[in-house]
Amino acid sequence: MSCKVRLMEDGSLDEEPLTLKEIAYQKLCNNLDIISGLRPDGQRCLNSGIVLPNEICDGFLENYQRFNRPLDDSVICLFEDTQRTSLKIVNLRNSTLSSIGLETLMRHKLFALSMWYCDTITVRSHHLLAHYGDSLRSLELGISSHLLQYTEPNEKEPVDFQLTCPHLRRLVLNGVVMHHRLQFAHLHDLGHLDLTSCVLANFSLEALGSLPNLHTLILFNVWPIANQLHAICCLRRLCTLDISISSSGSGQGTYDLPDQTLEMLMDNLRHLTHLDISGTNLAGNGVATKESTSASAVIQSSSSTKMEQHFALTDIPGLASRTQRPLQFLGLYHTAHWACKRHDIPALEVAGDANEQQILTAARYYHDRPVLLTRVLNDLYHLFRFENCKDIHTALDVVLSAMDRHLKFKHMQISGSATLFYIVKGRDRSKFGTLLRNHIIRTLLNGMEMHRTDDTMLRNGYLTLTQFHMPADVLFEYERLIKILLHGVSKTEQEGFVQRIAIYLLNTLACQVDGRQKLFLGELGVVSTMLTLINDRLTRSVFDDVMEVAWSTMWNVTDETAINCKRFLFGRGMEYFLKCLHTFPDRDELLRNMMGLLGNVAEVKWLRPKLMTQEFIEVFARLLDSLSDGIEVGGSDASASLLARVRVGEMGSANHANLRFQVSYNAAGVLAHIASDGADAWTIKTPSREHVLERMVAAIQRWDIKSERNINYRSFEPILSLVRCYETPQCQHWAVWALANLTQVYPEKYCQLVEQENGIQILNELIEHETPYSEIKRIARLVIEQCDAGTDRMVEG
Repeated sequence: MSCKVRLMEDGSLDEEPLTLKEIAYQKLCNNLDIISGLRPDGQRCLNSGIVLPNEICDGFLENYQRFNRPLDDSVICLFEDTQRTSLKIVNLRNSTLSSIGLETLMRHKLFALSMWYCDTITVRSHHLLAHYGDSLRSLELGISSHLLQYTEPNEKEPVDFQLTCPHLRRLVLNGVVMHHRLQFAHLHDLGHLDLTSCVLANFSLEALGSLPNLHTLILFNVWPIANQLHAICCLRRLCTLDISISSSGSGQGTYDLPDQTLEMLMDNLRHLTHLDISGTNLAGNGVATKESTSASAVIQSSSSTKMEQHFALTDIPGLASRTQRPLQFLGLYHTAHWACKRHDIPALEVAGDANEQQILTAARYYHDRPVLLTRVLNDLYHLFRFENCKDIHTALDVVLSAMDRHLKFKHMQISGSATLFYIVKGRDRSKFGTLLRNHIIRTLLNGMEMHRTDDTMLRNGYLTLTQFHMPADVLFEYERLIKILLHGVSKTEQEGFVQRIAIYLLNTLACQVDGRQKLFLGELGVVSTMLTLINDRLTRSVFDDVMEVAWSTMWNVTDETAINCKRFLFGRGMEYFLKCLHTFPDRDELLRNMMGLLGNVAEVKWLRPKLMTQEFIEVFARLLDSLSDGIEVGGSDASASLLARVRVGEMGSANHANLRFQVSYNAAGVLAHIASDGADAWTIKTPSREHVLERMVAAIQRWDIKSERNINYRSFEPILSLVRCYETPQCQHWAVWALANLTQVYPEKYCQLVEQENGIQILNELIEHETPYSEIKRIARLVIEQCDAGTDRMVEG
């Protein structure tokens, strides 16, 4: 576990803020030009005059990876000069460095080297240990680090190597095929040996008998092991022994005489404090005994005699000798006969799945065993699903640490993200601090980015993200999230759940961000992606919520963003608009979204000529007469509503009359902007400009000024520009009605916006002007009076 998640004094859950040193490292990692330049070959070169001591170099490599950047050769080149840089402890995870990069690191005479998920390092580089291993005190070759093992299809063949690292104190090998000539006798300082998932084949653990300082032996997932027990019992100084198995399939972990075998180990390894027999049957069948049948006669020390002992009760017969001297730790995770659920277990700490404490203990001990850790996360998932987990901060730390450490292990990411969903969904969500919330979101995005082709991973991630406040909680990773959402929209199963939830999230993000982020959305291809989705459904004559939200998303990304409006027009958008009208004439939500989008397009003066065709104007004029008793819901909050419906798994339908009115309102807005360019810009003969304006005014007069609207205006500039359109009073009519409606229904929000954008002065000028007809001036006075009343309320408050 990372131990980063803390329960704060105020009851909140958060992480400690970055230290000043960590902030400095973060700044350096984000701005490598501070200390280096780029060579013509793309490699980094340390600037002349810069000397970095060991503490800074080790810390830089650690933090460079911490801030989500895999190390590659271009960065490793910073350390080519061993006179100006110094490395001692190097931990590589998910790195893409080559043999050349590894040699650059090892020329520093490293004290410790750890490699996990470094796929590009192959067995062809194992000679580097012979050349530079003399200084190593710790060597850790974890999963997918093939320095001492072949990859498929020859993964079962042993590599002929010797450990030419005479000063090793700690050695971790994972999945290595051990050949019988491998020597250990020269490793006098070796105290910790981890052979997880190694294949012993003809190798005998008797080779470890001459190691005077060996205190820890990890043989997790090493099977068969029964024929090696004799050699293990001779390692009398062992304090930690792990002979656990992750899977009991094919008889793995099953011993013929489990009680006697465990008792034999206890009789010979009297210094044991930590024992792991998870996945095996060594805990017996659960029958409590007062004394066990001794099997120690099998292996006895010639210098000691067997003394009669009396043992207290224990539910694990083979551990009867430890009832008065319990183990500090005992691993019983997924043992036969549910050993972890027994009462009398002679151990202070137990890893199992009987309760929350055992599960969290298992997570702490198995942090680098992804297969086993995935099962632990599944256990946590069930605890959170039924709200039975009490130690929230520890569990959350476990999940985040597991997902961060094993980014490339897909099943870990899937299990972790499912657990995160229930943690974030739970009642303690409001207690999450900003740093912790950011960590959760970043970890989710890392997993989704790494496994973007897996629909289950994407589904879990998207659903978890829906539990956060959009877009405020994700703005710090906005660009990366948008790319992941676009992938979910365009590359997953058509009309599948992943595509649906992705497009809802995308729409939610698009509707509540500023112009810079809308520009970014357009640059990434949001408009073209939505048009592709729409064209696909038109081709198949399929209407679904994805089609509806695709138009809503374009409505949002074109808001006050002219270049995205252009992308819509030049992407055959108007063609698809007409086809949708023809193919799905009774889909009011669709029509509302399309007209909202065209309202944004019509606000762009230099694009309006593209709308000046007889076909388009006739359509807009016809839509003025849509029956109504309400007004537009607006793209932004409509998206939030849709998202809320997705969370409960159903789609409702908005009020039919309300939707129809939204269409009428938006059609009038489009025509008002087109007409504001003057009579000369009206280049079609029919319908005539005068006729269309008459129909527009008639529609406005049918609207209810008190109609509620859920729309998010950030600026009234397009509307106020129409208020100043004295050449065409009908355009002014639409504009002042829009302002009056907003300030009547939402005075707290929009009265202030009118005043901030000089709207009161503009409206007063309109009232004093002779051109506007009386109805326009009456509505303008309503706006001014409402804003004045709003100011009075603020003063009184």
